[in-house]
Amino acid sequence: MSRRNNVRGPTSALTEFLRESGINPTTIARRVLTREVAQPVAGPSNEAQTSGVDDEELRQEEEREYASDNLDDTDTERPPQKKRKLTKAQEAKQKAQAKKAAAKKKKGGDDDDYSDDEDAYTALSKMWKGVSKPSVGSFCECAKCEKQFTVTKYTMAANPPPGYLCHPCYKASGADPFKKPAAPRKRRAAADRRTIMNIEERRIASLASTCVQIISKHIDDVEALGDIGSVNLDKIAKAIAKDRSLTTHNATLLYDVENTNLTLYDATNLIPSGLITLSALNPNLVNLRLDYCGRMSDTVLDSWSKTFPNLRRLELLGPFLVHVPAWQNFFESHTDLTGFLITQSPRFDTACMQSLVENCTNLAELRLKEIGQISEEFLEHIKTLGNNLTYLDLSSPGESDALSTESLSDLMSHVCENLTHLDLSGNILLSDGFLYQGLKPYARNLQSLVLSNVPDLTDAGVAEFFDTWKSAANEDDEDDEDDEDDEDVSPNPPLVALDLSRCHSLSGLALDSILKHSGAALEELSINGWKATPQDVLIKIGKKAKKVRKLDIGWCREADDWVIKEVMNDCKNLEEVKVWGCQRITTMCPRRRGISLQGVESHTVV
Repeated sequence: MSRRNNVRGPTSALTEFLRESGINPTTIARRVLTREVAQPVAGPSNEAQTSGVDDEELRQEEEREYASDNLDDTDTERPPQKKRKLTKAQEAKQKAQAKKAAAKKKKGGDDDDYSDDEDAYTALSKMWKGVSKPSVGSFCECAKCEKQFTVTKYTMAANPPPGYLCHPCYKASGADPFKKPAAPRKRRAAADRRTIMNIEERRIASLASTCVQIISKHIDDVEALGDIGSVNLDKIAKAIAKDRSLTTHNATLLYDVENTNLTLYDATNLIPSGLITLSALNPNLVNLRLDYCGRMSDTVLDSWSKTFPNLRRLELLGPFLVHVPAWQNFFESHTDLTGFLITQSPRFDTACMQSLVENCTNLAELRLKEIGQISEEFLEHIKTLGNNLTYLDLSSPGESDALSTESLSDLMSHVCENLTHLDLSGNILLSDGFLYQGLKPYARNLQSLVLSNVPDLTDAGVAEFFDTWKSAANEDDEDDEDDEDDEDVSPNPPLVALDLSRCHSLSGLALDSILKHSGAALEELSINGWKATPQDVLIKIGKKAKKVRKLDIGWCREADDWVIKEVMNDCKNLEEVKVWGCQRITTMCPRRRGISLQGVESHTVV
């Protein structure tokens, strides 16, 4: 059992030592008395007699004193008391106290005046623990400002004690007496912590995935389905691409000797031998498109150089591994190519470009997108193609400043006359000068223009370009005497598709001029990032571009529910609207069946 005392705090080392040695005030007094009595006396007989009497008296006195010294000693025997029968609640309480005492003894604590979570040196004085809180409604004096206040259930004790604080003083200390205690945070089970909550596990397979699995499993018996048809085959190819389950084995479903067009939307899992098989089973292909064909190697292209006698158009996404000699051999063997469109081919260099234009002189479609080695030397070779080009894409070069405004304007003077599609996105050196020097004098048949992420274009410059693009016709038709006819003649017809997204300097002036020039024919329009465009100009989109099918007005800060309502009401062919970053569009935004509205923040499920 532990020893209790009236001293606050732990006992000193000396006191503990004396206690363990059995030294207390009683023993000290006995020793002093013994030393006083046991003086040297003549004669051994007297000494023995005196010593015996004194020892007996001292022993009796010590027993009396020791029996009365019960303040700190809890081990003193007490007369047995009659045990009373305890209730079940008392027994449970007694067992809990015994268990706590055992745990405390095992822990090594020997001071019962302090709880398990208190430090004996820093614990508050016990004299304040017995002080009860004043009753609610009574008056109390604030320990800090010494003003009298009424005690409520929100009254808190002063720290340090004693006393209680009024509400203003307690709030001044940085605490809120009215704040509800935070609910204890519930710990998640280990299994729940390992579960990713933001990914929904698909437990029931979709119909498309089920069909793909069945077809892949019974690929050898797929002929039993009969003639599937090219349209259904294309749908199957898209469904397979979504699951990335197209392999060398099941790709034969899409092959046919009579195929003239073939599109594989995800060829990631097609190894080189499978790509070689593709050319053997589709010898009459005229148009071939492969997306994500990263495993294509020189061996594949060398094999294709000996096959595909009728190939006219080749579109590849990601032919990373093909080297210069393989490209050159392919161009030399396919001189009838009219379309060559590649994206992300880091080894395609100037020598490949020279071989392409020298062998494929009838090239009409050219895409060199995200080509790392593109430079102004490429443009010199492209010039030789002349006015045969109808499609040109030189977007996102490896170095964004590789192509200048002057060099691209000079290229337009050679190839722009018959161009119907032009994409120069990501060439950050382009400015308003390109519009006036490269497009305005030479563009005659342009239908689709993409100049995304060209930061040097200005609002006033683009507005003036579209305003004067029509008036340039008057300069070319000086012999025409009818001014009204001159106004109807344009050097370039209205654009069908226009993408000027991420050109952050453009605003209402440019949009107003664009709608005046091409609004009647526009089917696709992207002004994503035109944050300063006024609301009254955005509403004009629905009034002047009634044929628009796809519209992107993301990050146009003035777009709201009213703008969306006007566009949906006026544009009967509308299929898709993107409004990412338009924070003024609310849950009250109108919806219409058949129109995909993307990017409304209030519709996003977190």
